[in-house]
Amino acid sequence: MVRSILHLCCITMTLFTRSPIAWLCAALLSGAAHARVDLIAAGQLDGNASDLSGLTDTLENGARHNLLGGMGSGLAWAGGTTFLALPDRGPNASTWNAALDNTTSYIPRFHTLDLALTPAASGSGSALPYQLTVTLKGTTLLYSTQALAYGAAVPALNASTGRYHFSGRSDNFLAGQPSTYGFHGRLDPEGIRVSRTGKTVFISDEYGPFVYQFDRATGARGRVFALPANVAVTSLSAVGATEISVNSSGRVANKGMEGLAISPDGKTLFGFMQSPLIQDGGDGGRANRILAIDVASGSVKQYAYDNYLSDKAKAYNSSELLALNSHELLVLERDGKGLGDDSTASVKRIYKVDLAGAQDVSSLSGEAALLAKAPAKTLFLDIRAKLNAAGVADTDIPAKIEGMAFGADIVVNGVSKHTLYIANDNDFLATTAAGKSNPNRWYVFTFTDADLGGSTFENQAITVSP
Repeated sequence: MVRSILHLCCITMTLFTRSPIAWLCAALLSGAAHARVDLIAAGQLDGNASDLSGLTDTLENGARHNLLGGMGSGLAWAGGTTFLALPDRGPNASTWNAALDNTTSYIPRFHTLDLALTPAASGSGSALPYQLTVTLKGTTLLYSTQALAYGAAVPALNASTGRYHFSGRSDNFLAGQPSTYGFHGRLDPEGIRVSRTGKTVFISDEYGPFVYQFDRATGARGRVFALPANVAVTSLSAVGATEISVNSSGRVANKGMEGLAISPDGKTLFGFMQSPLIQDGGDGGRANRILAIDVASGSVKQYAYDNYLSDKAKAYNSSELLALNSHELLVLERDGKGLGDDSTASVKRIYKVDLAGAQDVSSLSGEAALLAKAPAKTLFLDIRAKLNAAGVADTDIPAKIEGMAFGADIVVNGVSKHTLYIANDNDFLATTAAGKSNPNRWYVFTFTDADLGGSTFENQAITVSP
């Protein structure tokens, strides 16, 4: 009853005023909408483990090429208890060659996982009602059937397989070609989604930025979704800071196409730039862009997103997107603090935004122009607050929470609930500088339709398994 009255209040105030009272009412409503989202399980894998790639060589920085490392840059549901987990461009958090941004010839890949939820056993001592068991089932390397430009370093595996494998090295590009050139060898994967047939996956690339479609079974690249010129840079460099300094427009180096969502009907991909474009204020600005890609035609629309948090008086970068339906998205915003860099987490939040009626900003440039067209957002889940409530200290919350996926519905005490899985990227550092264990972690939350504040959660099912 109270929630219904509050909802009526917010509608009335929003329609007729933009006063502080209206904003307070809306904030209270958003709090009511996400209050029942529950943390039910947590699981982990040792980052020092080996993956199932079969690789036995050592990378330029001394790391094993089959190091399981950080696998939460992206997370995608593939039906049932099967998920795909995505590492980024490989181990580059430790200094070995600043001229390459400390990157290596790591071959980008995705992992197939079984994430099994079972009720926690009575007397187990678990503070959460469910247990999450994480099992690595497979590792798929990504390659092109057409020749790629590598620069000084060609992946050694190419010689024995005849395949052109992608590489994490920042110098693996063809000099003189803009980032929109489709055959650069470098790939920094950050977002992954499964097509509705289940047979292919879409992966976003920060280096391009691009969105690529890969065969799920083999890892062969198929379709390339070319993105608009205004999100790309024309002058490339192996050093990110240099690449930023020599370009006046386009994506910020290492802050390109970070998040990726797919609409429940599989017709639209939503890509998220991690930070505003150079011409829109760059890193630290608040006018971000969401790109909506029509899968059938490849046409692209751009929408503004305001990543400013008034309670922090600061803009935060965005790490991931999930589609509730064809026009409403969940957006993950975070700081880079917490376990991983031995600091204290402060911001790990998920907001809801509705693009219905929002204006295409493809032709606009600059922070002011974009912010004028940015739709409102409401808080859906404060991850940090939920982890704190479960006894997780801010120093133990993963610094880089980046992966986000829906899973299968479950029944809790006779009530059907949706599941939301959250993953972290540990930067291939299984132990922090202070000596703390830093594993790959997954957190599982549940919510109902009533927790969406009037939004519709559409069927996310994969129709066919490969």
